[in-house]
Amino acid sequence: MTKHIKYRAAKYLLPFILLLFFGFLACEDFVEVDTPNHLLSGENLFNDTKTVEAAMVGIYAQLRNSFLLTGTSQGLSNLMGLYTDEMDYYGNSPIREASFYRNNLLASDETGAEIWNASYNQIYASNAIIEGVTNSSSFTAEEKAHFTGEAKFIRALLHFYLVNLFGEVPYINTTNYLENQIASRQPLEEVYASVITDLEVAIYQLPEEDVSGEHVRPDKRTAKALLARVYLYMQNWELAAMLSEDVISNTVWEADPQSVFLKECQGTIWQFMPEFEESNTLEAQTFIFQTAPPPVRALSSHLISAFEAGDLRKELWVGEVSDGGDSYYYSAKYKLLPGETGNAEYSKVLRLAEQYLIRAEARARMGDIAGAQADINKIRARAGLANTTATSESELLKAILHERRVELFTEHGHRFFDLKRTNQLDETLSTIKPGWNTTDRLLPIPEKELLVNPNLQPQNPGY
Repeated sequence: MTKHIKYRAAKYLLPFILLLFFGFLACEDFVEVDTPNHLLSGENLFNDTKTVEAAMVGIYAQLRNSFLLTGTSQGLSNLMGLYTDEMDYYGNSPIREASFYRNNLLASDETGAEIWNASYNQIYASNAIIEGVTNSSSFTAEEKAHFTGEAKFIRALLHFYLVNLFGEVPYINTTNYLENQIASRQPLEEVYASVITDLEVAIYQLPEEDVSGEHVRPDKRTAKALLARVYLYMQNWELAAMLSEDVISNTVWEADPQSVFLKECQGTIWQFMPEFEESNTLEAQTFIFQTAPPPVRALSSHLISAFEAGDLRKELWVGEVSDGGDSYYYSAKYKLLPGETGNAEYSKVLRLAEQYLIRAEARARMGDIAGAQADINKIRARAGLANTTATSESELLKAILHERRVELFTEHGHRFFDLKRTNQLDETLSTIKPGWNTTDRLLPIPEKELLVNPNLQPQNPGY
């Protein structure tokens, strides 16, 4: 049986596993969960590799289908695109997206609470795997290392997004509900330290190559790619450059921009497989529209005007719909809708282009002008553009931010995080987003969480 078939076969255990992992998490707040009396914390789950494999696939299914990294309208690709200057909102009804577009989120809003709860529920499931496998005598040392490394990668990934969305958050590393229900928010440096520790362990424990054969399970390179991003955000330029260099050296560059979002793309580091073999990505369903004006959302004129003349990314990764007078644009990185020939496209989570841009920024910050130029030019050449004209650190940093904007648009909130970490949110958004306030750099801590656990106080400023 091939690795691909084995991975697909795990879906038949998913109803069972998801019942164990997420059934008891159906309540609104994970800290309210009573002591689990399911197989999740017992011997029956942690004595068989197939069951734990299916548990991991269940976590990936949750990541793909709900909040943060999902390609649906609930995900950061959509919500933070509306929150910044990537997309405009055209819906008439006051659906949740409108609050993000108008930057008038409230602590009582359901979406913020759902992002928080879904993330911590997935963290809880990851902790259950770590604890269960570690305490089981049914697995070899190699199997324990693989499963715990994978779960710690997911735990680090989720906390990384939470700390960048909400600011100080609890770093949950146990299934002990008594501890979790009184968890306190931790300083940013402590959260980042825990993220780094988990990723370092994951790098040591994960296999050299992804076991699925399709880049849908993390391996050492996946953890290194995320850690490179973490160090970039922390302004540790040397380590960011070193880790991105490692990833670049062990990944094949895809020179054809038409192939970047296909499932076989050589430059893919980690991606989500669609739920069914005959289905395609959730991103295509969310972003593609066929009537004008758009029914819900479209790429903003600010983003469209950012593309240089001749940029193949605009030609190939942006779709256009016209009503005969006005034109509207959508993200066409993924092109196959349900029912169309599939599944040729998988949802990208980490890809090589970001690593070149990480290394370019780190090199520029360290004074390696030629190195930064070479990395930028790698990205631009694939887009059919001439080499950068930037020759100083400040010019290069501006050029890198531009390339990140037109390369990584509608991919898990990169634009928001880039403007935030470079302190350009106010400068960029205050003149084009009437509802923008400085305090919008953080989302509100869900009101219900503050009521249930006073240790999460105080609320973020502005809410």
